[in-house]
Amino acid sequence: MTIDHEVVTREEWAAARDELLAREKEHTRLGDELARQRRELPWVRIEKAYEFDTVDGARTLAELFDGRSQLLVYHFMFGPSYQAGCPTCSSMADTVDGALPHLHARDVTMTFVSQAPLEKLQAYRRRMGWQMPWASSADSAFNFDLGYSRTEEQTRESFAPMLEAGPSPILEHNASSSGTDVTGYLTEGPGLSAFVLDDGTVYQTYGTTARGLEFLMGYYGILDRAPRGRDEGDRSQVWLRRHDEY
Repeated sequence: MTIDHEVVTREEWAAARDELLAREKEHTRLGDELARQRRELPWVRIEKAYEFDTVDGARTLAELFDGRSQLLVYHFMFGPSYQAGCPTCSSMADTVDGALPHLHARDVTMTFVSQAPLEKLQAYRRRMGWQMPWASSADSAFNFDLGYSRTEEQTRESFAPMLEAGPSPILEHNASSSGTDVTGYLTEGPGLSAFVLDDGTVYQTYGTTARGLEFLMGYYGILDRAPRGRDEGDRSQVWLRRHDEY
């Protein structure tokens, strides 16, 4: 391999590293401040009586807390037309699944919610070897009300210019890998919603999507510290596969 990078003395490297360290510490302090601001967001009361299909039968949103006071819902892209879960969402699930005992220790329940029927979700969960609880919202407006699901008609309207121009490589890859077409794939969107249960009432406290979900992709933080970083160029995430497909 030909080296195409600046090479310096150990002393010069240490000086450059110290300069970068100051910026990294600044970034850490900013992250702490953003975390504080997230906690101080106002809450919104959940008025609807949502019901989900789970391995324990029909459960309300409050029952998904599983005896804890805080609930994190990952809106996992697995729509009715999918034959397998989104590979990008699956990579996030690998990261989160091992964290469950630590979350539970801090009074936090985390669960997946998807639009596909429960039987499909559980079969895929077994294939992936995950412990994460997974609920189907197929008979609920939950995912639609929170903005993470849409009908195929709504999808064609929302993404008309992009669909006419031709989808990106990552969309084509993920749709094909999920066993559906691009329109079917785009009926779902990824997201994280945070809730708190207070005196029997559920409130939403936070929500994020798109690159706001990168904190769930633990491998990116690791790759960012490797010599070549993510090394994706303009083909972001096309390299991603399910952990049993590499």
